[in-house]
Amino acid sequence: MGILDILLMISAVVLIILSLLQSGKSDGLSGAFTGGEGLNLFANVKERGAEKVMSNVTLVTGIIFFALVLIIRIMK
Repeated sequence: MGILDILLMISAVVLIILSLLQSGKSDGLSGAFTGGEGLNLFANVKERGAEKVMSNVTLVTGIIFFALVLIIRIMK
């Protein structure tokens, strides 16, 4: 196992944890099936404070994960 594989696993775990820690912005899955009024996937929701930081860190972690997958695939 190389260093890139270890970094990929760490970034995957961090990405999962960050995704689970974010607060829901809609009614959830039940609202999608029952036609809830509040479900708008493309709504412009302004994040502030800790939510914005968490969202940005999740975005950066996702980009790192994607880049590591590409790098590992190209090297093999």
